[in-house]
Amino acid sequence: MAEREFIRIEDLRFSYEPEEFALRIPSLSVARGERLALIGPSGCGKTTLLSLIAGILLPRSGRIEVDGLEVPGLSDAERRRFRIGRIGLIFQEFELLDHLTVRENILLPYYVNGALRLDGAVTERAERLAGTLGIDHGLARRPSALSHGERQRVAVGRALITEPALLLADEPTGNLDPKNREAILDLVFSEAATRGATLLMVTHDHSFLPRFDRVVDFERFGAEGAAR
Repeated sequence: MAEREFIRIEDLRFSYEPEEFALRIPSLSVARGERLALIGPSGCGKTTLLSLIAGILLPRSGRIEVDGLEVPGLSDAERRRFRIGRIGLIFQEFELLDHLTVRENILLPYYVNGALRLDGAVTERAERLAGTLGIDHGLARRPSALSHGERQRVAVGRALITEPALLLADEPTGNLDPKNREAILDLVFSEAATRGATLLMVTHDHSFLPRFDRVVDFERFGAEGAAR
């Protein structure tokens, strides 16, 4: 593996059953600390790729390495620990738990992964993140009491709380007004830069693309057969 290579994908094949959708990526390499945008039409496999990198989905064949770990070779429990402890995930559907408060949703990785230690510094970090995200007024509320945009900001806070080495974001600003969209993007980029984290973001907003180090267009990616 190259010195700065953080993600390496080779001969990746994935399909859903029945095989109405298939994803094939011959080669993709992402450098440590790189900010990579994934663009392309809906249904072309961008979200699927994030799920494969995170170990939520498993490929039919091929290699996915993240920081030297062969992700498909890990057990279910190992993939879960890897995902919670080392990846910040921002889902389109938010995946918030309504029986928990906003504060508890942000801190959720510390409740479900025994390797993460919840202490006062982490709690203070959660409150600072909530303030930056503009949701500190609702830390004691349930997600169902929040607006769509507020729930999205809670999901961003949860993704950033562990200071992960890898951020995987699926349209993280899709439900926000222009002002909050810029603020959230600034926060995600700032956190990634501060920690030297690698960022992969699915986006349909092409006005953001100049802020990324590289853009992978999935429509061309499939036609060309490889992206490096």
